[in-house]
Amino acid sequence: MGTWGSPLALAALLLLAVVAAQDTERIEGSAGDVLEDDPVGRLKVYVYELPTKYNKKMVAKDSRCLSHMFAAEIFMHRFLLSSAIRTLNPEEADWFYTPVYTTCDLTPWGHPLPFKSPRIMRSAIQFISKRWPYWNRTEGADHFFVVPHDFGACFHYQEEKAIERGVLPLLRRATLVQTFGQKDHVCLKEGSITIPPYAPPQKMKTHLVPPETPRSIFVYFRGLFYDTANDPEGGYYARGARASVWENFKNNPLFDISTDHPPTYYEDMQRAVFCLCPLGWAPWSPRLVEAVVFGCIPVIIADDIVLPFADAIPWEEIGVFVAEDDVPKLDTILTSIPMEVILRKQRLLANPSMKQAMLFPQPAQPGDAFHQILNGLARKLPHGEDVFLKPGQKVLNWTEGPRGDLKPW
Repeated sequence: MGTWGSPLALAALLLLAVVAAQDTERIEGSAGDVLEDDPVGRLKVYVYELPTKYNKKMVAKDSRCLSHMFAAEIFMHRFLLSSAIRTLNPEEADWFYTPVYTTCDLTPWGHPLPFKSPRIMRSAIQFISKRWPYWNRTEGADHFFVVPHDFGACFHYQEEKAIERGVLPLLRRATLVQTFGQKDHVCLKEGSITIPPYAPPQKMKTHLVPPETPRSIFVYFRGLFYDTANDPEGGYYARGARASVWENFKNNPLFDISTDHPPTYYEDMQRAVFCLCPLGWAPWSPRLVEAVVFGCIPVIIADDIVLPFADAIPWEEIGVFVAEDDVPKLDTILTSIPMEVILRKQRLLANPSMKQAMLFPQPAQPGDAFHQILNGLARKLPHGEDVFLKPGQKVLNWTEGPRGDLKPW
């Protein structure tokens, strides 16, 4: 079968897509095996007990932290406390976890305070280094931290400032579990584990529509095209890609795009064939999770993005990648995709294990994002000899970094 062709053919094929996409398809090869791995028995994690000012008190002060896109740091902590891979004996631990919520000190508008986050992290590391011997023997090389900031442990929402800051120096030997991922970027340290942002599983579940619902929308997007408050000239936000989507396709009948966020947002995604997932201030957004969960083929517009759990999820097979410079050709690109390719992507997206891997449900479920993170940590074992420092050896410089970061928290 060829391309979408005429409007009449498009309507017929959309209807066909509904019927065919109700089938599912398992991922073949190593990716499918990795997706279904069980980490239990493959690693042990010791969870440091920190004063509640680093975690629970922050949530008690501002419950918005439980539902924003950075909430993985909170739910990862809760998951590990009751997980079978947790050990109460630090001497037998493969990994050490520090439950510090660096994105839970929020502005009135719900954004993490960038100047607070590095101070919170430094303070937590100072605490564990004085209370236990395990940080000092490796300077964090057998420790992992969840840093779901826009640009990970660079701790800033604007790329230019994030690059200027770089990864917090004290985290240079640690493994970072972060939503941010971009190839050859100073804020993605080698060995990091890229994860999906948090999207509320229960809320999405309550908006599910019957699987036979027709996908009558060709391309769907809701969100900002310009951020006039932070980028009045309009060329910096999303590197101009979102502005290009709007300018080129605001009047195109195949594109259902708007800044409005209707109450039927989740239902609308389930009625769409393609869902645009463009970069914003950072390359990632919760739309990627929502698209996968709702079976809408993600159209990823973010050059050099490193996607979540890329060794387990075959993004090239389930999504469509469009270069930022090619946005003006988006209609041609999408209408030229053969129908059989569309149908296969929909069958893969219909696989429950694919959806599960993108979510942080409570309680946890086999194969969910928690377990994918643990699988990633397990694959890094055993630690190499270079993890442990010689007596008296120091690698990290505690006074390195911007002067503001060195202030007490």
